[in-house]
Amino acid sequence: MSKPAIPSKQPTSRNLSVFAVLGLADKSDRDWSRLRGLQNAGLARLTFQRAFAHSLLAVFVARIYLDVVPAWMVLSWMAAVALLNIQSARLDRSFADTDKRKISPAEFNRQTFLAVLTGVFWAVPALVFAPYGSVEDFSALLMLVVLLIASSVFFYTAAPLSILILGFTVGAACIVQLAINELWLVMGATILFLIAAMFGTIHVGRTYLSARLSEQVIAEKEEVVSLLLREFEENEADWLWEIDPSRRLRSVSPRFAFALGEAQSEVQGRPIMELIAGQKWEEGQYDESLRALAECLKRQENFSNLLVKVTIKGAERWWELSGSPMRDHRGRFVGFRGVGSDKTEQRASSEKIAYLARYDTLTSLPNRLQLTEALGRALEDAEKWRTRCALMMVDLDRFKAVNDSLGHMTGDKLLAQVSARLQKLMGEGQLCGRLGGDEFAVVIEDASEKGMISDLARQIIDALSEPYQVEQHKLYVGASVGSAVGPRDGNSVEELMRNADLALYRAKDVGGGEHFAFEQELHANAEERRKLEVSLRSALGQDEFVLHYQPVVDAKSENIVSFEALVRWNSKDHGFVSPGKFIPLAEDTRLIVPIGRWVLYQACQEAMNWPDHIKVNVNVSPEQLLEPDFHLEVVQALTDSGLRPDRLEIEVTESIFVRDASIARAALEHAMALGCSIALDDFGTGYSSLGYIRELRFSTIKVDRLFVQGAAQGASESLAIINAVVAMAKSLDMTTTAEGVENSEEAALIRSLGCDKIQGFYFGRPMSKEEARRLFDASHARQRA
Repeated sequence: MSKPAIPSKQPTSRNLSVFAVLGLADKSDRDWSRLRGLQNAGLARLTFQRAFAHSLLAVFVARIYLDVVPAWMVLSWMAAVALLNIQSARLDRSFADTDKRKISPAEFNRQTFLAVLTGVFWAVPALVFAPYGSVEDFSALLMLVVLLIASSVFFYTAAPLSILILGFTVGAACIVQLAINELWLVMGATILFLIAAMFGTIHVGRTYLSARLSEQVIAEKEEVVSLLLREFEENEADWLWEIDPSRRLRSVSPRFAFALGEAQSEVQGRPIMELIAGQKWEEGQYDESLRALAECLKRQENFSNLLVKVTIKGAERWWELSGSPMRDHRGRFVGFRGVGSDKTEQRASSEKIAYLARYDTLTSLPNRLQLTEALGRALEDAEKWRTRCALMMVDLDRFKAVNDSLGHMTGDKLLAQVSARLQKLMGEGQLCGRLGGDEFAVVIEDASEKGMISDLARQIIDALSEPYQVEQHKLYVGASVGSAVGPRDGNSVEELMRNADLALYRAKDVGGGEHFAFEQELHANAEERRKLEVSLRSALGQDEFVLHYQPVVDAKSENIVSFEALVRWNSKDHGFVSPGKFIPLAEDTRLIVPIGRWVLYQACQEAMNWPDHIKVNVNVSPEQLLEPDFHLEVVQALTDSGLRPDRLEIEVTESIFVRDASIARAALEHAMALGCSIALDDFGTGYSSLGYIRELRFSTIKVDRLFVQGAAQGASESLAIINAVVAMAKSLDMTTTAEGVENSEEAALIRSLGCDKIQGFYFGRPMSKEEARRLFDASHARQRA
């Protein structure tokens, strides 16, 4: 297919000279006729207004001088003005199509001649009538002349040369009369007005001509776009659609007709809404998305990526439509044109992944995101109606022993039974969900009734403490509950969750199986946390941190492709501190920024001791990404270590999109520009990040261990999720890493599902840097052997 022609370079407002605006440039120039045509095309719309204004002002002049000037002179002058207006109107109307044709020099000269005659006839009152009247009569005439010139400047912008001729001729006549009457001050003011009017005429004329030039360029571009769109449809999966002002289809493309399930001839000229609404169109009960589309068409508004639910041949589909109103050269609406595509399959996958963002896959309970949203609404209602809401944090007792002794699969089945029991206890206005691990939460919308919280807490403890039958095992776990009442114990979601957590810690400290409500005394427990924070602040300076490395292997060859750097803290005051304990504390206190910087530097230095093809994965906190010089820290770490940027992969979690997403995205884009790759960790376990996956070019999506374990158990949901993530990643040219693989069966399953890389205890636990180096030494030894 031939390429559409690109418009040639056109004159712009910046290079329009005064002579070009006035039409006094070289008439042989190829742009002269085109510029005059653009100018004069608008005269036809102003013909009536111009003739009316001249006639009205002529009547006023006649009224001023009819009593002092011979009647035949005044009437003759009015008749001449009228005849001149008729001739000018005919000429103006002949210019109506000059935006599509060339204007000849003869037409331009005729227009200029009529402008001279107009100026001469309007100079007659000043030179001939004025001597008959008084100074007051001449002052009134002068005001009319000023009005004539000023209105011409602002409303007759299409013919600047005619305005200048009229203004100069009439103004000169007035100046002569003022000089005869020795009205020097008024004469000076008149001269200044004429100078200003002339400059204004040129300025307004240039602006008008520039606007017309822009309009023509836009029209030419629209024609090119139309051709490009046709070419686009022939080479892409999307299709084009176009409707007239009555919303009836026209220029139906074969691909669009196929999407409608009809032949081109059958849909041509039919209403688009009737075709895509199906039977519901006649019933008047169609989807809200179709109402939104109809409203955009009615208002003649642009719309982009509008997802609409359509019915084609009785089958419901999801289309994504974009459209823009079309207008002709006179600005009249002539219909809509746009592109569309079928998003039914993508919609189904998106809905599944969106579900994962709000629900826990193991228990099907609401996850942390949905719980925090519900708690936020409950707090708002409590403050509005002066009632109380509550948050209960539930943590299982002795669950870790089950996991350690019987494995995660048994532990997950136990969690599923726990969630079922918990759900049965929920009444109206109560929502339970899983925060993660063995921690659950309950949001109570209205907790005003006395004893409600303690009664429900006791029911939860008793129900969850009953024995569980998991396969051939009879298991016993308990539950501890901490609660906080809003807004008494906290005015925000974060504060209420923190205080409920403090109460839960108190219940766990006394041995579990208890419920504690938040009290101010519980802040004593926070003192321990404060001491831990003090130790954490000095840990970096006292060299108490160390990095361990967990291997990531290729799913097919099982060769090591990278190591994930994991920070460990051995405090001289507290001993070995779990990452799950000190990393959240570091996040809260922003100590994660210097700690993360240290991890980045150390990991890059150590990676230089590995083979050149091995990458290092470094976890980066959202707090680090909010630092304005984060990308400079990456540059410095790479420079000091000598590590190639392509060997550094930065791992982030979905939580980076919760706060200041734009800053985090900019930081990651800087890192990608350096050549580093970005991995999205714990995908699907936190916040929905589908929009950011589309915007940010992640290199890897890490499938959380919960999905891996669910798939190993044969859970269809987990299998569907992993398949969807793998398919999405491949379509976006990304790789996938499955986390938490603990045995050969899980590795084989993950490999069959199409994941590219695997990480887990089966291939190696986190190890010291010396142990990691020995892996390569052993590999080299085997190769030499």
